[in-house]
Amino acid sequence: MNLLHAGGVGRPHGLDGSFHVTRPVPALLRRGGLVRVGDEVRSIVRRAGTEERPILRLQGVDDREAIDALRGEQLLVARADAPPLGEGEYWAEDLEGCLVVTPDGGELGRVAAMRVLPSCEVLEVGELLVPLVSDAVLEISLPDRRIVVDPGFLGIAVADGDAAQRREAPRG
Repeated sequence: MNLLHAGGVGRPHGLDGSFHVTRPVPALLRRGGLVRVGDEVRSIVRRAGTEERPILRLQGVDDREAIDALRGEQLLVARADAPPLGEGEYWAEDLEGCLVVTPDGGELGRVAAMRVLPSCEVLEVGELLVPLVSDAVLEISLPDRRIVVDPGFLGIAVADGDAAQRREAPRG
C-alpha cells in the first residue's frame, strides 16, 4: 500500500478552515507535509493542538463551510513521505491482514485492525485483542505476512494446533 492513514477530517475549529483530526497518526501530520484528502493533495499550513488531539488547516481550505464539506474524509500520506520507523515499529497498514499463529502453527485468525488503547497498541484478531508487547508478540514477519504470539501470555489454550479457545479465569 503506497498511502498511509494519517487521520480523518473531524469537526471544524474556528472559522478559518482549521479542523480537529480524528484517529490521528501524529508522526504523519507535520506542518508543511502533504496529505491526500479525497481526490486532492494539500499541504498542511497550520498544526496546533496536541499529539493526541491535533488541529490542522490545509492549503486552499479557508473557511468553515469548506471543512464541513470534507468532514469524514480520510487524511492519507504517501509512504515515501513518511518518517522512517525505528526498530520494532510498524505502520498499522502493514500489520492488517497478517496471519496470527501460535509457535506450534495454530492459527488464531488475521489482523483486522490495530487499535490504540491507553496502555498500548493492540492487534484486533477476531474477538481477541493482542497487545503489541514483546511478552505477547514473539515474532513479526512482514514478508511472510505472519505474526507469532504466545498463547500462554494471552490466556488462551490451543488444542492440537487447531483454533484457539479462551481459558476460563480461575475462580476463588
